[in-house]
Amino acid sequence: MNDLLLTMESMAESIETYHLLRTIPGVGPLTAAMLIAEIGDIERFPSVKQLTAFAGLDSAVHESGTFKSKKNRISKRGSSYLRTALYQATVCAISRQIHGPRNSILFQFYQQKRNEGKPAKVAIVATSHKLLRIVFGMWTSGQAFKSA
Repeated sequence: MNDLLLTMESMAESIETYHLLRTIPGVGPLTAAMLIAEIGDIERFPSVKQLTAFAGLDSAVHESGTFKSKKNRISKRGSSYLRTALYQATVCAISRQIHGPRNSILFQFYQQKRNEGKPAKVAIVATSHKLLRIVFGMWTSGQAFKSA
């Protein structure tokens, strides 16, 4: 198992996007490799909305006629591996360290959602969606992560 992880990491080292994703606080070597493996070619997704749908983080709207549900959930239609990688990276990014959270941008967004009254897991999924938007923007522009 350890050999597999080392092989995967050494292969990922040769990909430029891997180093770009590693600039995001909370995204480790395994998560960056998983994101690259699951997303593949970013050019397949003309917009962040399509990448969000691929990840299954878009909302599943329940409506019929004039009925519109007030409780919408994520669709979970897409890649469960991508969703898991984003969720784990988000939990890591918003975790508090001695000096504060690893990723202050994601932590502030998470706290905003919690202050709005959202349950913890709902806020984490919303923050995962924000992380996915950050990944899409960085990957398409080629710019490294910049904290506020």
